[in-house]
Amino acid sequence: MPPSSPAARTVKADYVIVGGGTAGSVIASRLTEDPDVSVVVIEGGPTDIDRDDVLTLRRWLGLLGGDLDYGYTTTEQPRGNSHILHSRAKVLGGCSSHNTLISFKPLPSDWDEWEAAGATGWGAAKMDPYFGKLRNNIVRVAKKDQNAIATDWVEAVKTALDVPEVVGFNDQPFDEGVGFFDLSYHPENNKRSSASVAYLHPHIEAGDRPHLTLLLETWVHKLELDGTRATGVRATTKDGEELFVEAGREVLLCAGAVDTPRLLMLSGIGPKKDLEALGIDCVLDLPGVGENLIDHPESVIVWETNGPLPGNSAMDSDAGLFIKRDANHKGPDLMFHFYQIPFTDNPERLGYERPEHGVSMTPNIPKSRARGRLYLTSADPEVKPALDFKYFEDDEDYDGKTLVDGIKLARKVAEAEPFKKWLKREVFPGPEVTDDAEISELVRKAAHTVYHPAGTCKMGAKDDELAVVDPQLKIRGLSHIRIADASVFPTMPAVNPMLGVLMVGEKCAELLQEAPAQGGDA
Repeated sequence: MPPSSPAARTVKADYVIVGGGTAGSVIASRLTEDPDVSVVVIEGGPTDIDRDDVLTLRRWLGLLGGDLDYGYTTTEQPRGNSHILHSRAKVLGGCSSHNTLISFKPLPSDWDEWEAAGATGWGAAKMDPYFGKLRNNIVRVAKKDQNAIATDWVEAVKTALDVPEVVGFNDQPFDEGVGFFDLSYHPENNKRSSASVAYLHPHIEAGDRPHLTLLLETWVHKLELDGTRATGVRATTKDGEELFVEAGREVLLCAGAVDTPRLLMLSGIGPKKDLEALGIDCVLDLPGVGENLIDHPESVIVWETNGPLPGNSAMDSDAGLFIKRDANHKGPDLMFHFYQIPFTDNPERLGYERPEHGVSMTPNIPKSRARGRLYLTSADPEVKPALDFKYFEDDEDYDGKTLVDGIKLARKVAEAEPFKKWLKREVFPGPEVTDDAEISELVRKAAHTVYHPAGTCKMGAKDDELAVVDPQLKIRGLSHIRIADASVFPTMPAVNPMLGVLMVGEKCAELLQEAPAQGGDA
């Protein structure tokens, strides 16, 4: 199909990848291993090369809310926090250039849950080999970065909660455990081993992939279709030039759980009633687009310490804890990150003061039962979509009760040595807050996200009306187009999902390499 505007310049490639983030970087690198395959990657942000603010892992907090952050917000959350900034990265490497690079291989129970939800071929046995293909430098927090208070916290958790220490969370599956995380980083200089660093930088620097084109600071605003076949995308460069980027084989949507469904709906693919209400012609009624919005909600407990903390750290949240409260639950059902900083953004909004020196534990819900929705409020591509996570609106208040349990367990840890000797007082919620209902209200109001939105174009079986892609990642009802990012997650892994997204990218690349002649026909 020709470009919609006669003034648009045409760029052609075999594959057009929308989004140079976590999965997009993997797919671009893998496809261009074949010198006869051409790939164009369209990324809304700039390069991360020579950006020390991006490449230095410990500077991650400074990226939140900055010029490399799309800064999505949430709709009113009656039972949660309506003031959360949902940071999404606007830079090559995507959120792997923006986050803490905590690196967990999804647990076998996570993958098997996907398969049970209709993602045939995505069970643990089939997915485990993709972990071994990852190019990232995945290592445990280095000894030099294991500071004294985090080390003492690990010891106190073992004593207070009777959980084992885990040395190498990716070595074998676990239900419970405490220890220093595995990170995708280079300990010798604290530099990231993000998707872009691991998969793209070597080829950019060597200049050995002339058939790989990166269009940076370029925004895709519409898919082009010829009937049900995806032929390319319309995009605008930072200079305002209109492009038609034509895909000879397939279009691959890797823009993430917010911008992939957003692009589909702007292109007339999604819930017909909603699109037509905004004046968008519906070319494919696909009701699941934007539904099943999932996340890892968490809250916080903050302590003031007796004085300054040790200065050595990988990224100030170097250790964590997993608990299994329900013996019948598959995998852990409560998690904590241990922050060697007072994480008080939301408590401050509630009137609490940030201590000069402090630490935090963040009770986190590995398998939240909330299911939200992402939707457009305007046909204007410049208008951000609405994100309604429906935090803590599950019928049985499972999520709210999980946070209350978390605060109680954290307080036990605070009473155990050798961690106790570091602490001066509990700042938030405060030692006087002991009633379950009061704890629940406060920690829900102070809740935040770990920046793990997913599920908005979920993968599923043919009889699942809300499934957007099939187990080959092809969009239902269209051809020559697939999705590979966190939006395809049917359910949320219990662990931080970055490696899961990388593995989705590896599997997508393999699917494309195995069947190039099929051109993605549905």
